[in-house]
Parts: sequence; structure tokens; C-alpha cells
Amino acid sequence: MSTAAVTPERAGRIKRPARSGRAWARAPWYAPWLFMGVALLIIATFIVFPFFNTFALSFTDATLLRDGRFIGLGNFRELLSDARFGSALLNSSLYVVVVVPVMVVLPLILATLAAGDGRFLGFFRTSYYLPVIMSPVIVGLIWTNMLERRGLVNEVLGWLQIVSGPIPFLTDRWLLLFSAMFVTIWMGMGYYMVIYLAALANIDPSLYDAASVDGAGVVRKFLSVTIPGVRNTMGLIGIFSSIAAFRVFGEVYVLTDGTGGVGGENVTMTMLIQREGTGLQAQTGYAGAISLVMFVIMAIFLVLQLVTQNRQGKNS
Repeated sequence: MSTAAVTPERAGRIKRPARSGRAWARAPWYAPWLFMGVALLIIATFIVFPFFNTFALSFTDATLLRDGRFIGLGNFRELLSDARFGSALLNSSLYVVVVVPVMVVLPLILATLAAGDGRFLGFFRTSYYLPVIMSPVIVGLIWTNMLERRGLVNEVLGWLQIVSGPIPFLTDRWLLLFSAMFVTIWMGMGYYMVIYLAALANIDPSLYDAASVDGAGVVRKFLSVTIPGVRNTMGLIGIFSSIAAFRVFGEVYVLTDGTGGVGGENVTMTMLIQREGTGLQAQTGYAGAISLVMFVIMAIFLVLQLVTQNRQGKNS
């Protein structure tokens, strides 16, 4: 099959595809903003505007039914003398102190045990992760039925004759708080275990081989190879778990049936905000002040952990 010869004149008339770089150079300046517009609109509507609105409300005596007037630092001075705020701050802070170290260490141990390609390891990984996908309300109801005076836990302990009477898991202030902490750990450890599994996959296997040649056992390998290999991940999980622990709501709310425990002694910061900011008698200005204090405390947590993590990275 013959083809016609391409003359220089004809070649000059052939249209060549435009280069992608030139096409982008001719694009209008607002083209990238069209791609980000929806995301920015959502962020502005549900994050930026509520934040500044809460900030403004915290300096007023606004309620649900009226806008209120500017009162300066009045709400914050009232917080200093509010026993409920002191109790909520104590409960949330204690939650962080107890839950965060466990959330950093326990999922790492589980990830180390569940790493590999064993026949039953996939089953165990799925079992550990199953509570993560469950609703906090469902989990709270399950553990409420198990921890009540005639629940499964007390019945088993009584049958084994370990205790002489029911343990007040849901009526004693401190037992209730630590029961909620246990539920939080049980729900969250599978999520952090998956993060650790990804970090463990990046550790060079030759490091474990070298440790075996040096005569290191399982514990020594864990301390000398595994922990240094996932140190940055441990810091990241520490930040995530600190924020989640200080913002805890669902577990305590369900275990206390929304009452915050006997006399409201187990109320947390988020539960106090919910109490003050909802209902016909809502004090939205006061709730905004609590929210702002909570934001500042969480920001301090975040900065301190980032500074500590950066110093450890420079020293290592």
C-alpha cells in the first residue's frame, strides 16, 4: 500500500498536540481553586466558622434563646470557682494519664505478636480490630450489661468465689472511671495495632538476624530493635491517643446513662460542654468558654509532645 509523500508545505500544516506545560501556563489563575473549592467550603462551614463563633460566644452571656452581651472574662472567672469544671478537668486529665501510656505500649505488643504470615494470625488481627468498627454506643451498652451488679463479670467472680459481693463498677466514682478507661482501651487498641503493623513492616529484618547472632532473646530484640524502629510511630500514637482521651465522651456517657455518675462526679470536659450548651436552659456562652479552655489545653498537649518528639529524634 503506497503512501503519499509528505512535503514540507504539508508538514507545516499538520497540527501538533499542545504541550501540557504550555496548556497549564495558559490556564486561568483560579483553576486550582475550582478543584479545592468544595473542600475549602466544607472546612470553612464546619470547622473555621464554628471555631470563631465559639471564640466570640465565650466572651458573652449568650443563651440558646438570646444573643447575650459582651462580659469579657466573666465566664472564665466563673470557671475557676465552678466545682463541676474542676471535677471534669480532673477526670479528663486522669483519663489522659492512664489511657495514653497503655495505648502506646499495648498495641505495639499486640502488633509484634500478630505480625507475620501465620495461619491463625489473620484471625487474631481481625479479632483485635473488630471493636474499632463497632459503635461506641453499642460497645457501651454491652459493657454496661456486663459490669452491672448482676452482670456477667460479677456473676463469674461470684461463682469463682473471688469476691463476696457484687463489685460496684458502675456506681463507685473511681471504679466507674477506670471501667470507662478499660472500655476505651479495648475499643482503640486494634486501631493503633494496625498502625504499628505498618511501622513494623518497615524495619529491616537483618537487624533481627544480627540481634539473634549476638544472642539476643525475644525481649531484648523488642527493646533494642523493635522500639527504636517504631519510635516516631509511638510519638504519633501518643499524640492521637492524648487528643482522643481528653475528648472522651461516648464511653462515659453510656456507662453512666448520661448522668455522669453518682452526683455527676464522673462528668468529663466534653460531657460538661454538652450539658451547658444544649437544652432550653443552655448557657452557650459558658459552654463556649469551656470549649476554648479545652482547646488551649489540647494545643499545649500537642506542642509539648511535638517538642519532646523532636528532641528525642535529634538525640537519637
